[in-house]
Amino acid sequence: MRVNEKYSTLPAEDRSVHIINICAIEDIGYLPSEGTLLNSLSVDPDAECKYGLYFRDGQRKVDYILVYHHKRPSGSRTLGRRVQHSDTPSGARSVKQDHPLPGKGASLDMGSAEPPMDYHEDDKRFRREEYEGNLLEAGLELERDEDMYHINETRGLLKKINSVLQKITDPIQPKVAEHRPQTMKRLSYPFSREKQHLFDLSDKDSFFDSKTRSTIVYEILKRTTCTKAKYSMGITSLLANGVYAAAYPLHDGDYEGENVEFNDRKLLYEEWARYGVFYKYQPIDLVRKYFGEKIGLYFAWLGVYTQMLIPASIVGIIVFLYGCATMDENIPSMEMCDQRHNITMCPLCDKTCSYWKMSSACATARASHLFDNPATVFFSVFMALWAATFMEHWKRKQMRLNYRWDLTGFEEEEEAVKDHPRAEYEARVLEKSLKKESRNKETDKVKLTWRDRFPAYLTNLVSIIFMIAVTFAIVLGVIIYRISMAAALAMNSSPSVRSNIRVTVTATAVIINLVVIILLDEVYGCIARWLTKIEVPKTEKSFEERLIFKAFLLKFVNSYTPIFYVAFFKGRFVGRPGDYVYIFRSFRMEECAPGGCLMELCIQLSIIMLGKQLIQNNLFEIGIPKMKKLIRYLKLKRQSPPDHEECVKRKQRYEVDYNLEPFAGLTPEYMEMIIQFGFVTLFVASFPLAPLFALLNNIIEIRLDAKKFVTELRRPVAVRAKDIGIWYNILRGIGKLAVIINAFVISFTSDFIPRLVYLYMYSKNGTMHGFVNHTLSSFNVSDFQNGTAPNDPLDLGYEVQICRYKDYREPPWSENKYDISKDFWAVLAARLAFVIVFQNLVMFMSDFVDWVIPDIPKDISQQIHKEKVLMVELFMREEQDKQQLLETWMEKERQKDEPPCNHHNPKACPDSLGSPAPGHAHHGGIL
Repeated sequence: MRVNEKYSTLPAEDRSVHIINICAIEDIGYLPSEGTLLNSLSVDPDAECKYGLYFRDGQRKVDYILVYHHKRPSGSRTLGRRVQHSDTPSGARSVKQDHPLPGKGASLDMGSAEPPMDYHEDDKRFRREEYEGNLLEAGLELERDEDMYHINETRGLLKKINSVLQKITDPIQPKVAEHRPQTMKRLSYPFSREKQHLFDLSDKDSFFDSKTRSTIVYEILKRTTCTKAKYSMGITSLLANGVYAAAYPLHDGDYEGENVEFNDRKLLYEEWARYGVFYKYQPIDLVRKYFGEKIGLYFAWLGVYTQMLIPASIVGIIVFLYGCATMDENIPSMEMCDQRHNITMCPLCDKTCSYWKMSSACATARASHLFDNPATVFFSVFMALWAATFMEHWKRKQMRLNYRWDLTGFEEEEEAVKDHPRAEYEARVLEKSLKKESRNKETDKVKLTWRDRFPAYLTNLVSIIFMIAVTFAIVLGVIIYRISMAAALAMNSSPSVRSNIRVTVTATAVIINLVVIILLDEVYGCIARWLTKIEVPKTEKSFEERLIFKAFLLKFVNSYTPIFYVAFFKGRFVGRPGDYVYIFRSFRMEECAPGGCLMELCIQLSIIMLGKQLIQNNLFEIGIPKMKKLIRYLKLKRQSPPDHEECVKRKQRYEVDYNLEPFAGLTPEYMEMIIQFGFVTLFVASFPLAPLFALLNNIIEIRLDAKKFVTELRRPVAVRAKDIGIWYNILRGIGKLAVIINAFVISFTSDFIPRLVYLYMYSKNGTMHGFVNHTLSSFNVSDFQNGTAPNDPLDLGYEVQICRYKDYREPPWSENKYDISKDFWAVLAARLAFVIVFQNLVMFMSDFVDWVIPDIPKDISQQIHKEKVLMVELFMREEQDKQQLLETWMEKERQKDEPPCNHHNPKACPDSLGSPAPGHAHHGGIL
């Protein structure tokens, strides 16, 4: 059942629900009292309340935790016992239980009597007292607890990891009830008190699950105002101003241990958040039940994306194997490897580089055929259609989830009404209103306008342009490194080093690019968040969308700029021997290998993609939380008193959850998958194995994220959502862009078009023999500019008069020597024609797939219509019943108002002779 959105407007006596557990944590540097030691040696008082999951009566469940820090001098000897604190100013527990909502209880933990504080601490205390008093008036039940300490807990050996091997006959579905096929769906409707008679309230304690209960609590916490001190409103403002240190719902319990009660968290850990169940389907319904619809949709989308990578990986492997099988039949690479042709190539750099044999690039040419063959064109078309099919498949899956999760009637506009302003926005509005008050101006409906945000917008624009320029500058620096390194290696006396110059330079440059990309990703993520904060968006939704846009723009440019350079710019502006293009008049632009730049593009793409997945997506996600946990462990061990550490047997649930990492949103999770989706689709023509590596990564990623959510993070507040938001539009944009980029990669980066032009226009026997010679131009070494000729012209053992270079230019014996030849324009026209045809054809096919596949499955559409009809009939019957009850009541009231029928008043009797009833008049006439 959905949460009643008008819950907070109900009378206080109708809204009694047990909610919050507020606990005070002593700040570092203040010693705890000795009373805690005495209390811990007595009978464990936490057993009845199940270690913080319930009130002390053991019946009402804790739904939410509020945490604040307070300082107590070391000389204080206050006894830290568990008490009810019924005489505190804010009250310990609400007693308004005339009409409780379905649900269980919660508790409120606070410190004992506090000594005099400074102004800031006193201000926070006053605001807490007012806020908690308002919560009590809102109908929440609060319970206070003793001070909570950070205690170093000695940990035993972890349980052995369950064996990954499962019986062959075991099903791949997770063993959870929510994943079983549903043969019946209950009719659902948003819960409200006006229609609570329509709901099954036989078990009020379990009517709302823990996820829904925490959502109800969070809405009340946001709407409950606190007007003292800085006129802040709601829990978000109190957290931002440091009045409370944390606010979070509790996990259902422990997920591992010998005597752990069975709960949803433990079930998720066993059937979802372990690497040993990687082959199983995800229990999406249970994920949604525990974490909410928004997180459930993320994991559902990730699962659909991973499943769709399976056919893409299979086709990519087939394309790669086709390249391997036809490698020895590729005539251009065979000609390049044939030493009998004895083709002498021009130097790759000035002075230090000498002439070289084309046969020395044999290995590169053969390897290029693995990815530069006719099958890659088919694979590019297939991946474009795959992206369109994936988007359509996800829309249908999303619609099924919306129907199953009762989100078909959910609209974003309904949520927008509930979406309160952010604390930072309220602070800016308050500051603006105070300025207007000081100027004796009206302060009605004060809000931030574009004039207030103009400095932030200008800062955003300048900062984004500057960071993009920094990315381009780093790429330029790597280019200079490649040129310098190639020249330095050319002077090496070792023949093996000089023969592997291209491989060495390419590999080291890509590793440098990878390191820079990973570092800048982290920097750009922080900068994007800061730029979004200074804009002061009004709502959390607006903040998230703006943050996503900035972070994606910066990370997209950072991740793909080196790849775009190799694909579309390297070797395009080289010039020719005797008239090369120089950077800063010193560094000559680098050239592509004789086999083209596609192989280098493949190396660049594979190393960056695999490196980001291995280092950033996996090692960082595993290592950084472990490192933070270790740091917290060492810090707590150093700060905790040794005598107290030994006596505490078990922490409360809220203490364990407080030590977990706060939930930072789904933006980082989506971002890494969207960048990966770009690697899979944008340049797939150069790396057919990209879907395979993405599939292997995602199999690990799903379980890694699941384990992080279940074991490493505090439980997030459940958020309702019917789609994945702005990420869907980004995916569609990448899919459209992929068609264009792959068209240009096939046309301009690979030799596919030049081979076709040669085959159908220049080949004498209809084969590819002579293609390599056709793509090479000739240069007379006497035309070198002064100071650019090789220092050792006899390095090959003979004098070179004519060297070859890859380009379409006139020979030196022509009248227009070194001018662009007609072959160049013929190839360019064919390339542009291919781009136009490929782009429009694939776009049409993608749109056709989009049109053929309906967004809403037919059976779901019919079920939604059927539910609407049943709901209308239900309400009509309800109204009819009400009408009948009203008519019955009016009839009874009318009968009460009528005078009694007796012999003194015969006219009051309708069947008397003085007043015959209808239908009996004719009998009266006879008498």
